[in-house]
Order: sequence, then C-alpha cells, then structure tokens
Amino acid sequence: MDGEGRRELAARIEQVLRAQEGVRGVYRSGSLISNLLRAGAAALGATRDAEPIVSVAAGARGVAVEASIGVDAGAASGEVLREARAAVEAVLAEQGYQRESITLVVAYVQVARAAGEPVEAEPR
Repeated sequence: MDGEGRRELAARIEQVLRAQEGVRGVYRSGSLISNLLRAGAAALGATRDAEPIVSVAAGARGVAVEASIGVDAGAASGEVLREARAAVEAVLAEQGYQRESITLVVAYVQVARAAGEPVEAEPR
C-alpha cells in the first residue's frame, strides 16, 4: 500500500466512523506527548495537512488501524465500539485488505447533540 492508498483508506475509515450511531467525533490517536509535539509543530508552522486523523499502517499480516472517538453521553460505549469496529472491518474487507489489528479508543464521552447537529471535524 503506497502513501496515497493509505491516506484514501484512512479517509474512508474516518468517514465510516463519523457516520456511526453514537459517535460524536474522530480524533488523532497517540500519547499526550506525541499530541503535544504535533501541536507545537503546528504552532511553528510545520503542519502536515495531508496527514489523516485515522492511523493506517500496512503490517506483515495485514492492515493496522488506530483511531480515537468521542461518544455521546447517552450511548453505551461498549456497543458503539463494537459497531465501529465492525464498520472498520467492513471497509477493510470491501477494499480487499486483511486486518492485522484495529485499535479504537473512546477519547471522551460528550453530551448528546441535537438531532441534525453536525459532527465537528478535528482541524488538520
């Protein structure tokens, strides 16, 4: 998988995650330190606008996917994670990729939004 293919797959997975019932947002995964370093680099003008929010990497046994999500306060986080994982699995299958791993983390639980209110996208 080349860089463009990885970015396209990451964008498709992000789109599918945002469409899941109970998901309020999709955020960059990573440690506090890596996120602080990324924010510092962005403040200095060293941004990577094309960098996807969802991490996708080709491994020896397939594709590894990592993302953090925000979940509605009224939703069952475990159920949201199971459905989100199934949606990611479906994207991988439709694109012809084998799954090596899928890591989804609930970054935080958010107060439910009003019907029709858009899901905010993280700035790139």
